[in-house]
Amino acid sequence: MEIEYSNIKVIGFDADDTLWVNETYFRDAEAEFADLLSQFETKNKIDQELFKMELKNLPMYGYGIKGFVLSMVEMALELSNNTVANTTIQEILNIGKRMINKPVELLDGVEDVLQTLSQSYRLIVATKGDLLDQERKLQQSGLLQYFHHIEVLSDKKEENYSKLLNHLDIKPSEFLMIGNSLKSDVLPLINIKAHAIHVPFHTTWLHEQVTETETNGKAYKTISALPEVLKLLN
Repeated sequence: MEIEYSNIKVIGFDADDTLWVNETYFRDAEAEFADLLSQFETKNKIDQELFKMELKNLPMYGYGIKGFVLSMVEMALELSNNTVANTTIQEILNIGKRMINKPVELLDGVEDVLQTLSQSYRLIVATKGDLLDQERKLQQSGLLQYFHHIEVLSDKKEENYSKLLNHLDIKPSEFLMIGNSLKSDVLPLINIKAHAIHVPFHTTWLHEQVTETETNGKAYKTISALPEVLKLLN
């Protein structure tokens, strides 16, 4: 499917797993959590129940590490019938603190891409997650100089993007979003008549996965690594 990008004036970037590594740390944390609770249930069951708890809590806690930690604590209490040791709760909190303190690991080619594109386009970050955590990662990333605007969204649905574009006075037809999630970074943009490029990460949270039916007939490009976007926009 041939897609024309000549009209693009503003490019939005997702942050987690598009600019830097993130989801890998959640998978590692889930494995640690399952080990901590192994006396109460199997790893597979713990993973399933934790995912259900995260989804239940999303409307209250939103996305990010802090909400994830609260869901782990609640799940530990539930699985143990409120008998889980205080030391285990403390270790769950420590898992979260270690996640927050992870160094920012940029994905290959990110800074070169931003440096090149910033010469011809206005660049913004449109990400979701915990505001304080995302601000910290952006500051540590060394990438802030390339962006005209940073937006940490509570969610990434059509209405969130439409509100953002209206606020920044950006026409959907002149906006391109680049990200690793079809559900959050691609399909909502296509649905509001903007453009999107999908850059898959090697692991995706189950909540962000979509079916082939949902993507069928949608006009977007998928690339294997971020530097490939330069060929599409030249």
